[in-house]
Amino acid sequence: MRSASSRASGTTSCRCATRPTANERAPGPDMSAVTAGMVCAHHHLYSALARGMPPPPNDPTSFLGVLENVWWRLDRALDLEMIEWSAKLGALEALEAGTTAIIDHHESPNAIEGSMSVIADACEEVGVRVSTCYGVTDRHGADGAARGLAENDRYLTDCADTGRRAMVGVHAAFTCSDDTLAAAAELAAKHDVGVHIHVAEGPDDVDAADRIRDLTRDDWMLIHGVFLSDDHGLRGTIVHNPRSNMNNSVGYADPSRFANPIGLGTDGIGADMIAEFQLAFVANRAHDLECVADTAWSWLDHNRALFPEVESDRVTWSYDPIDPWHLAYTPTIRAIDVDIDGEPALRDGVATRVDADEIRAKAREQAARLHAVLADMA
Repeated sequence: MRSASSRASGTTSCRCATRPTANERAPGPDMSAVTAGMVCAHHHLYSALARGMPPPPNDPTSFLGVLENVWWRLDRALDLEMIEWSAKLGALEALEAGTTAIIDHHESPNAIEGSMSVIADACEEVGVRVSTCYGVTDRHGADGAARGLAENDRYLTDCADTGRRAMVGVHAAFTCSDDTLAAAAELAAKHDVGVHIHVAEGPDDVDAADRIRDLTRDDWMLIHGVFLSDDHGLRGTIVHNPRSNMNNSVGYADPSRFANPIGLGTDGIGADMIAEFQLAFVANRAHDLECVADTAWSWLDHNRALFPEVESDRVTWSYDPIDPWHLAYTPTIRAIDVDIDGEPALRDGVATRVDADEIRAKAREQAARLHAVLADMA
């Protein structure tokens, strides 16, 4: 923990908070800072069309109720066209927030085959890097689980030729049989990738650690971990999603208690990682008044270790310095320019590779289709 004097001065040793050199700063009277790209360590790009959707048929009174009445209905309503424009909108909004890479977790039980390619193609068109997966589950029977595994296998096989990135997805242990969990771990080992899985997010998944402990590897991504014990014994990175945890009323995960590396995600609520860092800091401070901004920033900083390609990206921000203590209390910081792999993707806040107005218009059309399906769904 830093001293009171260092907290007041805002000094930090965080790698991405290093002051830019003079030639890295944008010209003009308002100095701006330059960093590598941000990474969202856990996203659901399919949720970009959820805004404005019809209210759930029943008001949820529990975490499981939220899943059953909101998100599990939404994923059943998706088709490939909706997935495409949802991914494009989500990628565009990520780019506008200075996020150049997304680690996505997808589910669409009535549109499984080809869904991972649709997401990757959409993000590539916008210019944002993506690693996606399909969330395998037994909620839709053995055939649904088999089709989910097959989609992961198909896309990961393609990745060997395309150079794209992916993982094997699992929804959560409590929606999978032991055989399905073992099959997902075996498939991940076959392709030498990790498993991306929700773990102990709510009380319905409290025994997750016991069920997956012997399967986990260091390249697994363990999402949420709210109900994990301090000594859970799982291998992998735990990804903290404070905004989502608050929204679902599952409690505070207190990620500092874990020995695992900690990343920061949004769980589908956009990809503005500066805003997520700010909320992570406030949530941590509500839990412990003596916490410092560097703690939440270290979680955000670790995301780059999960997607190191972003080190070659450059984001010019509207604020200088990009320093945790400054950013914790500075609203509306935005990306001005973004270069991804040396090529412009955003200039003066406007995407250069796609027509942002067209994406938003097409996304509205697909959202209307999606919401109509939800309104008619039993």
